[in-house]
Amino acid sequence: MQQEERSERSRTQILDAALKLFSQHGYGATSVNDIAEEAGVSKGNVYHHFPDKETIFRALLDQYFQAMSQPDFPFNRALATGTFPDNLENLGRAARDAVVEWRQHVALIYVDVVEFDGTHIRKFYEEMANRFDAFLKTHHIAPQLADGLSPTSAVMLATRIFFNYFSVEIIFGVKDHFGKQTDQVIAEVSRILRHGMLKQKSAARTQRPRRTGFSPSSRAKARRT
Repeated sequence: MQQEERSERSRTQILDAALKLFSQHGYGATSVNDIAEEAGVSKGNVYHHFPDKETIFRALLDQYFQAMSQPDFPFNRALATGTFPDNLENLGRAARDAVVEWRQHVALIYVDVVEFDGTHIRKFYEEMANRFDAFLKTHHIAPQLADGLSPTSAVMLATRIFFNYFSVEIIFGVKDHFGKQTDQVIAEVSRILRHGMLKQKSAARTQRPRRTGFSPSSRAKARRT
């Protein structure tokens, strides 16, 4: 094995070990020694690749953020291959797949919020609307929405609802926390997003009474005769 290959292999081992430890124990409770031991490398080897522990943490978050921008990311693939909001159920299932696949990386977002006050993730979320807007334009996605609604806002809302739901279920381990099975939740949330929460008024109820052309006084006279 060439030196470059060995170096890349050890770097990958370090990142994999740090991902496991950070996602399970948090940032503060994980030392560089812990990472080196888990990775099966020396502490010096860790510092050869990374100047400090925080750089490792940032590199892991960057892995997830870069993956989220790729066409083959489950949610992106579902969004690009359907018509929004007809494809909401597919987006819900894709969000679940993404959280399952990137479970440990998603957990780091919560670690960053708790231990760093969101320092490392803030910029990513600040730029989220621009990324969604660019994605919709690049893939020529024109959602069928009510007049005046922003396609970017609509897609972002669906994204946050589904990702938050599955983060609680998968990261926090709270199964069926809406009191029903996953497919039922996806279907119900999709229905709410499409049609809203208010009871739909029937056409008969919304019709105005037809005018007869008679005034109250003329109707009274007609009754007397």
